[in-house]
Amino acid sequence: MSSDTLFYKIYLASRKSISRVVSRIVPPDEIEDIVQETYVRICQIENKENITSPKSFMYRTARNLALDYQKRAGVKLVDRVDDLQALEYLLSNDVDEMYENTLINNEFSHFCEAVRQLPTQCRKVFVLKKVYGYSQREIAAQLGLSESTVEKHIATGMKRCTLFMRNINKLESKSSASTSQSIAGGTHE
Repeated sequence: MSSDTLFYKIYLASRKSISRVVSRIVPPDEIEDIVQETYVRICQIENKENITSPKSFMYRTARNLALDYQKRAGVKLVDRVDDLQALEYLLSNDVDEMYENTLINNEFSHFCEAVRQLPTQCRKVFVLKKVYGYSQREIAAQLGLSESTVEKHIATGMKRCTLFMRNINKLESKSSASTSQSIAGGTHE
């Protein structure tokens, strides 16, 4: 199968979910244009066979096009990340190992809860860095903060999310151990 055919099949299969991702960034009347532009841009790439993860590449391209639109239009980031599915789609294959493990272990909802519990400004910075892949300089410019403040928010977000996930894992381990003991010991609750 040629790389063009592969990308076309991925595009057709992923079109709705790409639209959902893009819909979290741009106004409704721009979604279809961004989704179509994603495919056009990918078709223009000469060495598609060098792309190791075509689906992730397609999502990243769509996200980048949407963010470019957002920058041109001067649209501000929404304060809250309410839709777990949108965040799941936006997380790419190359995010920090901790978050890959979170996804693999079906603990994504716990991670989202950890992010949701961050203070508002910290959450904005954390999501822009870890989900959208913005640099500290870009985040500082977009939110009107110093790069030092952005760095502190990222560190705080990482620490709090890591602590939250460790606590959840400990609780689940204890719960799992007590369930195993009651089953092994023959007790019933």
